[in-house]
Amino acid sequence: MREFNIHGYAQGTDYSIKYFAVDSLVTKSSVDSILAVIDASMSLYKPSTLINRFNASAHGLRLDPHMLKVLQKSFAIYEDTQGKFDVTVAPLVQAWGFGAKPILEFPDAALIKSILPCVGMPKIHLKGDSLYKDEPCLQVDLNGIAQGYSVDVVADYLLAMGITAFVVEIGGELRIKGPKPDGSAMRIGVEGPALGAGDEPVIRNVIQLNDGAVTTSGNYRKFVERGKKKVSHLINPKTGYPLDNELISVTLYAKDALTADGYDNAVMAMDVEEALRFVHARKGMEAYLVYHRKNGMVADTMTRGFRKMIITDVKNNPHE
Repeated sequence: MREFNIHGYAQGTDYSIKYFAVDSLVTKSSVDSILAVIDASMSLYKPSTLINRFNASAHGLRLDPHMLKVLQKSFAIYEDTQGKFDVTVAPLVQAWGFGAKPILEFPDAALIKSILPCVGMPKIHLKGDSLYKDEPCLQVDLNGIAQGYSVDVVADYLLAMGITAFVVEIGGELRIKGPKPDGSAMRIGVEGPALGAGDEPVIRNVIQLNDGAVTTSGNYRKFVERGKKKVSHLINPKTGYPLDNELISVTLYAKDALTADGYDNAVMAMDVEEALRFVHARKGMEAYLVYHRKNGMVADTMTRGFRKMIITDVKNNPHE
């Protein structure tokens, strides 16, 4: 058995794949081809993609298998999180400067009020393999879940090629399968902002696991600034404004990356106690949370299951 490594760039970010096999069964070109097909479906940054055609349509259109699977999961997460995860935030994401087009200033209350009637998943409908919308202004943004789906598609390709030990990572979202040929578990670093008042990212813990996915949603990396104001890329679909709560980052473990990636943004919209209760109540899901205390200092907490995965605590402070 040999270790093979593939590195590339897709979906606006870097990706890396490590796998163990007797021969080079998976190549960079095969991975790039898989990701290009998904990009042609759900990328907002390429004009002719299926998602952009839906967003420009008056009533909706037929979906391909990729976008259909992601939308089916999105509706399930919307229901399970009572609307905290909502893919129709696209016009709000654009208005706050996180879309495909640059903005000159943040939106005012009047603009937000005018956009909100065009937001809400009850206003879009899946019927068979088609997605319909009540109003032409309804648009979807799948960036909060599509990357996790991409990780799963690549991981499933490796499994289909007979590879049973690998780590697939796209933009920090991971799917792991082990153990390694020597019997040891796969190890990955869990990133988060540094302790204290700063938000610079550091590796906070190292975890080991042999099956599942780990994804992170955080507001310390993705933000825009205008003057002294800094806003998060995570938008509350009910108010139209960026999240402004105590959570800084949420790292979720789940059986697949589609699930973990879809839920991590929704958990970010909760307070710490609500987030812990929510994750505890869901089988096969674990969480590591980094948050601001009332005094502005950075602290962390986690579910019992996540604590069991940790092999190295890189901080000197005790966990809560």
